[in-house]
Amino acid sequence: MFAGAERVADRYFTVLAATNGTDAARLGLAISRRAAKRAVDRNRIKRLIRESFRHQRPALPPVDIVVMARPTAPAATSEELARALDTLWQRLVKRCAVSSRS
Repeated sequence: MFAGAERVADRYFTVLAATNGTDAARLGLAISRRAAKRAVDRNRIKRLIRESFRHQRPALPPVDIVVMARPTAPAATSEELARALDTLWQRLVKRCAVSSRS
């Protein structure tokens, strides 16, 4: 399903997106123990991603999204992660708009 997915990444996250048959964006999370050793760190990252997605969902195209954390994410502040996610959502919207026209 994600073999031909759009991919955007930065130093904290990698985001994959593939079109779905619904009329709304859906979110999946992959926060590994390699990326964040402590459960409290993994849960904080997941909370931040879910909250950011909730705010951005109306602007996102109907795609299935998987967000994967990188090992640098646990050391970042919540504000840095939120800014990074906002930037990634915007890049994803532009990428999906371009690919849907092709």
